[in-house]
Amino acid sequence: MLKFQNKTVLVTGSGTGIGQAITKKFVENGANAIILGRRKEPLEETAKMLEEIIKEKQSNATIKIFGGIDVSDEKAVTGMFDSLKSENVNLDVVVNNAGVSGPVTCFAHAPLDDFRSTVDIHLTGTFWTSVQALKVMKEGAKIITISTFFAEERPLEQRPYRFRGPYTASQGAKNRLVEAMSWELLEKGVMSIGTNPGPVHSDRIYKTVYPKAASEFLRVSGFEDLSPSEVEAANNEIVGLLGEDEETIKAGIKSAAEKLGNKETTLTNLLDKVKGIAEKIQKNTSTMIPDQQFLSQEQVATTVLTLSDDDQAKILNGKIIPGDRVFYPVKSHIRASVPKSEKNNLTGKRVCIVCAFDDQRVSNITLMIKDAGGQVEFEDTSKWDLETTEGMDLENYHKNIDLFVHITGNVPDFSKLTDLSRDEWDKLVNQFINTPALVTQGALGTFVPDGSDDPRKFKDAKGRIVIIGPDLPAGKKISGHERAKVEVFRGALRPFATTVNQELSDVLKSNVRAFLILPGTVDGKEPSDENIVNTINYLMSDESQSSAEVIFCPDETR
Repeated sequence: MLKFQNKTVLVTGSGTGIGQAITKKFVENGANAIILGRRKEPLEETAKMLEEIIKEKQSNATIKIFGGIDVSDEKAVTGMFDSLKSENVNLDVVVNNAGVSGPVTCFAHAPLDDFRSTVDIHLTGTFWTSVQALKVMKEGAKIITISTFFAEERPLEQRPYRFRGPYTASQGAKNRLVEAMSWELLEKGVMSIGTNPGPVHSDRIYKTVYPKAASEFLRVSGFEDLSPSEVEAANNEIVGLLGEDEETIKAGIKSAAEKLGNKETTLTNLLDKVKGIAEKIQKNTSTMIPDQQFLSQEQVATTVLTLSDDDQAKILNGKIIPGDRVFYPVKSHIRASVPKSEKNNLTGKRVCIVCAFDDQRVSNITLMIKDAGGQVEFEDTSKWDLETTEGMDLENYHKNIDLFVHITGNVPDFSKLTDLSRDEWDKLVNQFINTPALVTQGALGTFVPDGSDDPRKFKDAKGRIVIIGPDLPAGKKISGHERAKVEVFRGALRPFATTVNQELSDVLKSNVRAFLILPGTVDGKEPSDENIVNTINYLMSDESQSSAEVIFCPDETR
């Protein structure tokens, strides 16, 4: 008998790539498969391939297709699982694989719609698929979530991943969601495990991510006599030609030159440059791996199959596997103690506090900044429409600001993430992920007007952005689960802040900085607003500008 015979697995994004490879591996081992994705045609082709395997194995397994399913679409996902429930289908394994690369550009230039879309697919798609899947899962079932090592943390370390702020924010939260779900689903007997395979051989990496990153390097640094906007327009026309035959490339270059009014030689040189940088990125990434080999899709599929084994799943429940295949040396971006600044760096500074509420922390921080000689004004984010960004205009309403302080507020009290309605979940994502992104980009636009389109304007510009994230829960007996719920959202903010800061300092050569303060302690001590303001005072110093630390935990003493 085959290992997964009479078992049923559902894999999101299974029409192509890694998802297809995972589904194929399960079917080879006898499993019934439910495949889904946004495009029906690849799913139908995948189904044909799987049917051939079933015939060969004589497993009598079945294949079911759900086409036109976007995992970020609440109604589509809910309807799919309601349909499975009505058919008395029981799932043994759910694999959260669906994903997109998202915008590959400096965050200052990243469309906010694309930011939200990336978060919706990677994080909310994983959350809602997992929650709805519980309708058709029994004791012993597994939820396997595929994420990325770039958002994973070592002690006192957070890895920046330049040009991928939306991606790492959503993936960082997703890693922590895996852990939170492992606590919450214990009573149901359902296990939650994550896997971070690292770079994987796929067309998406070679044909999109690396060339897009190379294109962004050239937009920022310049190419020949083209302006940043001209570099971007040209790359949009020609990067898709990479990998094509010589005749197709020549025809594409000629067409782009006529459309844009550029010389063919300039566009040819640009495409060659993009190709060279993309290959260099690929080579540099591979040298971080001990054997200098990216995993194949087959190897990732084997990993998922192994994690779905009953005995392995019990051992690894709540873990992110493998912990790390890639040696990615970075400085210690997280600081548990804040250097004392003898100077009062807030005197005469104009500070805008951005928040959606008026609580004791807002009052305390405001008073202490004023006592230090700072001038304070406010922006009420409760008036913002996150869908249209209506009401959000930091650039026009808050000019000549030296420091923007965004206070996210704390995670509200609720029993379980997996008991939340979709509306309740969306509100949390908006509060702790989307709104900080909106504030950060709005602040960047205030410090550097038009910097989004012309990155050259960021050089030597000044300004500070400080996000104060949610507190860790306070109290003597705080459970791992209570911390895990909060860490989902802190897990998004850490890679986001680190990536934005690195782009500002290393890519844009700017003196603008973005920092993150995470109050509270792991042992439940009450956070101190005074510690927060002391941290802000340090972050306004010249020293902080050249510091490697980006994330500050001012209440921790270790």
